[in-house]
This record gives sequence, structure tokens and C-alpha cells, in this order.
Amino acid sequence: MSAESTPEPVIPGGPGTSGPRHRAKGRRRKSRGKRGRGLLIAAWTAAGIVVLGGTGAGYLYFKLNDNLKSVDINQALGSDRPTRTDNGSENILVLGSDSRSGSNEKLGGGTDDGSARSDTAMIVHVYKGHKKASVVSIPRDTLIDRPACTDAGGTTHAAATDVMFNSAYSTGGAACAVKTVESISGVRMDHYLEVDFSGFQKLINELGGVTVTTTKDINDSDSHLNLKAGTHKLTGEQALGLVRTRHGVGDGSDLGRIQLQQAFIKALVNQVKDIGLFSSPKKLIDLADTATKAVTTDSDLGSVNSLLDFAGGLKGISSSHMSMVTMPVQYDPANPNRVIVAEAESKLVWDALKNDRAIPKAATEGTASGTAKGVVTSS
Repeated sequence: MSAESTPEPVIPGGPGTSGPRHRAKGRRRKSRGKRGRGLLIAAWTAAGIVVLGGTGAGYLYFKLNDNLKSVDINQALGSDRPTRTDNGSENILVLGSDSRSGSNEKLGGGTDDGSARSDTAMIVHVYKGHKKASVVSIPRDTLIDRPACTDAGGTTHAAATDVMFNSAYSTGGAACAVKTVESISGVRMDHYLEVDFSGFQKLINELGGVTVTTTKDINDSDSHLNLKAGTHKLTGEQALGLVRTRHGVGDGSDLGRIQLQQAFIKALVNQVKDIGLFSSPKKLIDLADTATKAVTTDSDLGSVNSLLDFAGGLKGISSSHMSMVTMPVQYDPANPNRVIVAEAESKLVWDALKNDRAIPKAATEGTASGTAKGVVTSS
């Protein structure tokens, strides 16, 4: 697939397959030593809003700067990581979290003990020239070998085999999530962005909602979402329900949910381009305040100035220049509620990112997929 085309979200096609089981091994290294869904664009929007807000008065600048939270990923992981590429591209790990603590407490789903899990994970590869991007979603139910890692507080967590991917974040936070993604892919993550449920919902409301068209009714009591087929302008609560719904449409799989997330992202990207942020200073300030409170970044992006530079490199990417795939997986023969990495196909994805090339169509042929494609479209 060309990253310059305008495809619908490209999800591995075909039913579940059986056969020999292969777990993701990643790159073996000697260890030296720790927010819901569809949050890629929420994070990008946050960065873009910060660019505008940072040009205001000094008080506003320091207020926004104080809002930002960051994690020193580089210090936590040290030098035992994939080598940085020097071809002008960037790789960003974007996580959504289902923490039940704080302002997330009353939002549906997730855990209720104050802990957090990486409910959504996407690798965003920004190509040289920063005019196009590929997005690779990682199913949270993927069984992987999690490497030993040291969290941001200095605690070392032992390696584990045959565990779900989203256990990396709940075990060791952002640093362990980055370490695990790098182990699976062999691709260095240059940056990290995280958005929580509450922040995502508030951002959508501040943006005035997002318009989508559903081709089927969606009814999910778990995510509190009920939509008839047709065009809807979603509130923050409805948008959160849409990108979280699992049982309301399709086969109820995490793979199907990823299809909804990717379609929503395209709708949001298209709409953000048309918002007149300069027309209302108050709206601009409110958006900037909400956005900077919503995100957690790696320490390299942990200031308004750094986010300004980062967002400046992303603002030229439109939805028509975004290619979206799901990491190639197979259904686990031992447990149909879990998936395992399709290693040969995944290698095609990772090699493409390392070499700053478009992800080939062969990478997603014959692998597992959900059944929610085409249920949500841009309006």
C-alpha cells in the first residue's frame, strides 16, 4: 500500500487461521536495569493547539508549560535499544490509557482500582519530509514475550513470556511500554505521547464534536453508546464510546474495534483542518489548556517550545496522506480471544518503517481481522 493513497483503514483480511504457534520474540538483549482509544489525533491536536497557545502572553506560556507531564524514557531505558535511524523520519508511540483514577473514575469500562492499562497503542511513522505518515495499531490482546525493563522510578521488572501486550504498561508504565514495542519491532521510538479517557473526552468537546456516518446501528451497554445508522455529530462522551466499543458492532473483537478507531481518526483529522482556531481567542486558550492537561510526553517533548517544534513537523500531514494498518496477527489456536504475531508479515511492516518506505500490501494479506470495517466513515 502506498502511504500517499487514500485508503480505508487497511486491516488484515480473512478469518482466523490455525497452524503452528509462534510468539513474538523481539530482539534479545541483555537488560541493564515503568492513557481511551483513537487517541492519536487527540495527541496530535494537543500538540497543534500548543503551537498556537504558546505564542500568547508569558502567563499563558508558563501556565501551559506547567500543565505538561513528561516521562524520561531515555534515562529509564539507557542505551540497550534499537539504533536511531538517520533518514529524516520519526517514530512516535501513541498510547491511550484506561486508568480508573482521578477524573477518569466515572468513565465506563477499564479497571476500578486506580491502576492503568494501555488500552490503545499506535506506532506513528512520519516519513522524511513530514508530508505523509503510516500508522500501525498494536492489538492489546496480542500475546508477546515482554522484555525486562526499568520504569521511570528506577524499579526493574523481570521479563515475562506469553503475556498480553497491554500488560507492559500496567507493569512498568510508559518506559516498559516503549521497551516492549521496540523489542517486538526492532524499531526505535523517537517520541512518546499518552492521552487518558478524561482528556480525550474534553478535547472532543472543546473542538465542538466530530461528525461521522455509521452504516449500521451501534448499541453497546458497556461503552454506553447507542447510535442509529446515519450521520451524527458526536460529543466527547459519544466519541469515547465509539472508539471504545467492542460488543456493539461486528464480531466483538479487539481487531474490529481497531477498525472503528482508525475510521474515527480519519474523520477527526478531516474536521480539525476546518476549525477556525484563530477566530476566538478564548476558544484557543481553552483548547490549549485542555490539550496540555490531557497529554503525557517523553521528556524531549515536555515543554511548550519542544511541542511547538514537534507539531510544526506534523501539521502538513492530511488524512489523505495517512496509511493505516494493524500489526499482522493470527488468532491464537489455544485461545480465540487472543492473537499472536504473524512474524513473517510483521517483519515486512517493521522493515518498511526502518527504511522509510510504504508498508507493502503483502504485509496484511492472509492475517486475522475483525468485522467492523466500513461501519464508520467520514461525513
